[in-house]
Amino acid sequence: MIRLDVFSDPICPWCYIGKTLLDRALEKHPSHPFVIEYHPFQLNPAMPKDGAERSAYLTAKFGGQTQFFETYGRIAQSAKAAGIDINFDIMTRVPNTLDAHRMIHWAGLEGKQAAMVAAQFRAYFREGRDLGDVQILADLAAQVGMNRAVAERLLTTDSDLDDLASRDKDAREKGVSAVPTYLIDKQYVLSGAQQPDLWAQVISEITVELASKAG
Repeated sequence: MIRLDVFSDPICPWCYIGKTLLDRALEKHPSHPFVIEYHPFQLNPAMPKDGAERSAYLTAKFGGQTQFFETYGRIAQSAKAAGIDINFDIMTRVPNTLDAHRMIHWAGLEGKQAAMVAAQFRAYFREGRDLGDVQILADLAAQVGMNRAVAERLLTTDSDLDDLASRDKDAREKGVSAVPTYLIDKQYVLSGAQQPDLWAQVISEITVELASKAG
């Protein structure tokens, strides 16, 4: 098997699109060689713990409504082409995602990481839920089959905060500057939301290489 490390953030629309396209490729190639693990990368590492009001944040970030609508128009078109809906109109908060990354980490310990990543994307981009809210994150834990009470209790502690922050920092120091970023077999890097055809090509090449080594 081959490791596929995914650096992602649950409020990154391109990460949502990228996961959708990757999942589509994997569904068409069920014998793919990948073992997938998600790693933390905060789009906004300096975001206050309680997050920020979204419209004011985006206005400050993009410098005005024209630039904002141009950027998000392109995202909406790409999402539609990928077959997913992003409901920007109902989003009111931009959260600090460190707790969301902790939940993804804990879900991985129970073999539920992909389900948690998908649940967070749906909650944020389709339902407009605040991923910085402990109760919402605990609800998502229950949704993917984790113990809600345990998740809620852990989120009120500092458990793994330093570790997740350190992993985020390490990724940046090793050259990850945007997400999604995919690291294949600890050697090859792909950046951005890649189409299923490209993933199919990668899977085919890796499968051939593994077969030649086995033979």
